[in-house]
Amino acid sequence: MTAAILLQRAGYEPVVYEQASHISRIGAGINLWPNSTRILKALGFENELQKIGTTPEKWLNCEWDTGRVYFRQPAEEWLEHYGAPHLILHRGDLQQYMINALKPGTILYSKSLSGLAEKADRIQMTFRDGTTEEADIVIGADGINSVVRETLLGPEPPKYTGNVAYRGVFPSSLLGDYKLRSDAGKYWSDDRHPAQEDRHFIFYYLTNAKDEIYFVTGSPDPNWNGGANPVDVEMSEIKECYRGFHEDVQRIIDACPKATKWPLLTRDPLPLWSRGRIVLLGDACHPMKPHMGQGAGMAIEDAVILVRCIAAAENDYAGAFELYKANRIDRATRVQTISNINIWLRYPTDPTWCFGYDAMSIPLQSVNGRSFATKTYAELELAV
Repeated sequence: MTAAILLQRAGYEPVVYEQASHISRIGAGINLWPNSTRILKALGFENELQKIGTTPEKWLNCEWDTGRVYFRQPAEEWLEHYGAPHLILHRGDLQQYMINALKPGTILYSKSLSGLAEKADRIQMTFRDGTTEEADIVIGADGINSVVRETLLGPEPPKYTGNVAYRGVFPSSLLGDYKLRSDAGKYWSDDRHPAQEDRHFIFYYLTNAKDEIYFVTGSPDPNWNGGANPVDVEMSEIKECYRGFHEDVQRIIDACPKATKWPLLTRDPLPLWSRGRIVLLGDACHPMKPHMGQGAGMAIEDAVILVRCIAAAENDYAGAFELYKANRIDRATRVQTISNINIWLRYPTDPTWCFGYDAMSIPLQSVNGRSFATKTYAELELAV
């Protein structure tokens, strides 16, 4: 969605093919850190998104049972230092806001891609409803089970990491009179945990009104059946998994009426990000565990760099995509690698390398000895 907004503002005419029949408020919470909210702020979205979502006053990283605080994330200091906030909101609310930012008719619904065919100067897309469409380029932002990725690299199922995530969303009123220690937090297990396993429990409010709470966990599950889709889960299973954790965790589990269980999937860093007029973006390209909260952030950054590269290379799309990969692969791989181990921000950390990155204006390096007349994104908008 971000790529479509950026392309429109830079003077292009994107079309989004969405497999769902409509966009509804489903899904879960989403963390947007300063490296991505800086982009949304530049697009003029910050004020409205802050009305929809929330910036935690206090995010505590805590010991699993005692609640001893390892690290209090300094949201106010980060805002001052990075010039952009940490923003939390419901994924469906973010999607709807970004849909409204597109020109009417940009999104075509019930379009599930089944295949791609490269022509001399066009790409033909075939959909499961039997229709076909053509485009100058195809940007595959279709997630970890990407059909576009299969076109480039052949069929290969994502890897199950051996871990699952329990997820739940519920009205905060169900907590009754109980007051959580903070409006966001993460409880980490350690070697004192009876199971001797890496388990964690994250929670936060989703709205500015603090009327909705989301939780997401991570824990090993060697018995997962191997499927790629989430399943409903009994709350008693979550209760048992997090037995002995802090009272905040127990109260949240007790208050939540229903939840789902998700396999955590990943892929190795891809050798190929594009071919001809086809290119990958976000989870289609570099999926990762959610432990850094940077899945959406990496997709938003990808979109900015990709649009800047397309503009710089003009009609040389293959050159644009090479430039895009050259300027994204090291950072995306670093974030992917750190995300796949559960250590980020457990203890006091300087996150400047991550949060200080500015995709809108960072100079773009040349590729294969070729230099391009690259512009910042602000310069692209001014040129339209």
